[in-house]
Amino acid sequence: MTRRSIRRYKEGKIPEETITTLLKAAMAAPSAHNKQPWRFIVVDDPNILSKVPEYHPYSKMLPNASHAIVVLGDTHVQETDFWVHDCSAATENLLIAAHDLGQRAVWLGDHPHEDRIEETKKLFGVPDHVVPLCIVSLGYPQEPKPPRENYDPAKIHRNHW
Repeated sequence: MTRRSIRRYKEGKIPEETITTLLKAAMAAPSAHNKQPWRFIVVDDPNILSKVPEYHPYSKMLPNASHAIVVLGDTHVQETDFWVHDCSAATENLLIAAHDLGQRAVWLGDHPHEDRIEETKKLFGVPDHVVPLCIVSLGYPQEPKPPRENYDPAKIHRNHW
């Protein structure tokens, strides 16, 4: 696996067809009882992107991003906390697809931080029954970042702990 979290982008907008492909990949994720509670807000307005760092401490790269995709869970569709699992799977699919298509991205968590959730809801006009899980920052990488080996056999147990 060569996917890495990338926070530095060069200029250039990701084509809309690519954004659609990323959203299709996200929506191909598994979901509990096939409820598919995910919802997405695609953001390409630099003025909006520049407002997120005012409340989200890890989002300083957003004003330089081509796009951001806010990943949200609809609690009317999935009333249990399974929406968190489902939307996380969708987010990971999106991240892997972005890497495969030459974009780079970073997952910026909102949930479970109530302050970030409320500010994201306010900025994007999100209804009460929809909860922001994260914001994915997307762009073309400013420079290559070598893969990192995270495999650790000490974290693997077979047949029992």
